[in-house]
Amino acid sequence: MSRQMPPRKRAQVAFASAVILLFLSGVATYLTIVRLLESEKWVVHTHKVQAALGSVDSTVVTVERACSGFVITGGADFLSSFEVALSKVSQALQNLRELTGDNPEQQKLCTRLEELTARRVDLFRESVELKMTAPQDQQGQADVSRRGLPLGSEITSTMQQMRDEEQRLLGARTASSKRLFILAVVVLMVTFILALIMFSVHYQLLTAELDARERAERTVRDSEKSLRSLTGRLLQLQDEERRRFSRELHDSLGQYLAAVKMNLDMFSNSQPSNKFLSEAIHLLDQSIAETRTISHLLHPPLLDEAGFSSAAKWYLDGFAQRSGIAVKADLPNDLGRLPKSFGRSAFTAIPLRRLPKPVELGLFRVLQESLTNIHRHSGSSRAEIALKLFPDKVVLAVRDFGHGIPPEQLKNFEAVGTNFGVGLAGMRERLRELGGQLEIRSAHGTIISVTMPLRESAKAVDASAGD
Repeated sequence: MSRQMPPRKRAQVAFASAVILLFLSGVATYLTIVRLLESEKWVVHTHKVQAALGSVDSTVVTVERACSGFVITGGADFLSSFEVALSKVSQALQNLRELTGDNPEQQKLCTRLEELTARRVDLFRESVELKMTAPQDQQGQADVSRRGLPLGSEITSTMQQMRDEEQRLLGARTASSKRLFILAVVVLMVTFILALIMFSVHYQLLTAELDARERAERTVRDSEKSLRSLTGRLLQLQDEERRRFSRELHDSLGQYLAAVKMNLDMFSNSQPSNKFLSEAIHLLDQSIAETRTISHLLHPPLLDEAGFSSAAKWYLDGFAQRSGIAVKADLPNDLGRLPKSFGRSAFTAIPLRRLPKPVELGLFRVLQESLTNIHRHSGSSRAEIALKLFPDKVVLAVRDFGHGIPPEQLKNFEAVGTNFGVGLAGMRERLRELGGQLEIRSAHGTIISVTMPLRESAKAVDASAGD
């Protein structure tokens, strides 16, 4: 069982068929017009033959009138007109023979007409000479006129036969021209209609393909939106899980370790010189400190209690001690009030203890991931952190002075978000959920710039304050 032709292939076939029909229409129309023009040329030729016959007839009549005028009056003007008319008779007959060269029947009649006309002209000459030699010879003139009557009748009959033949040809050629014209119109109409039908089919198939593509793109967009929402939800669950682990480490394991420490301290008071006990207490102190550090790294309590600046400074101090990387931080000490241009005037007197919690958490995770990448990949011995607050946004910039990022990898990340693992990709998805933007530049190191909008958060705080 043959497979059905794909829509794009059907559209291409329809378009190709329409083009072929238009081409065939053009060829057929060209051939028809050529034949039509040729037929029209023969119609014009027939009219020229008829005009030539009329010219021969009028020239012979002119010769006859000039001859009669000279015989009656003997005037020199008539004689001069007679000589001029005689020269035109031969020219008219020659033109007629050339025009009828394509018709053997007309050539025979033309030969007969030339012979009769020559005999008639000879009689005209004889009448003129008789007038000049014997002006009073009326009997001779009557005899010449009597001999010319049958010749005139034969000339008229021959010319009428030629006219009838040309009229027949004219009718046939005119009918042929009409038929060819009708055929040309029909060919044009039929091919044009067929071409329109094929173009319509092509348009419908193309429209169907575009609709299918739009549906596919819409499905992809919906899938990307769903995936983005799922990613945001996963990040949210990850933060909640980190917060829960942090709390569990602090409240359960930390408390247990603290209780063990108290018991060991009490026991050590009774055994002051026990080396192993002192070492165990020291290791327990390190375990408590490491547990507290892990708990705070998972979710620093300062982030919930004092806001981003305090949590960031605490994290930067610990990062510098652990990694040996000198960190220069430019963080505002007071995020408690928004600028006066931020929201309505009454709002400026309302303390803002902190940035919106989602913004604080997003900024802190970006700071963590950026410093982790600096420690692992940059090879830089120092880093700079700067946080700037604007009326409608907050900007966090993290800079190192290490190897930088190759331009090809940076372009690929900007296009599809790959080649950098899941850290930066997750960072960008987190910011996208919050309406923020992530920008990465590589110049004498790497600069990661994060812009988070605050306008909507300020409106929410403003509305709650108004309530």
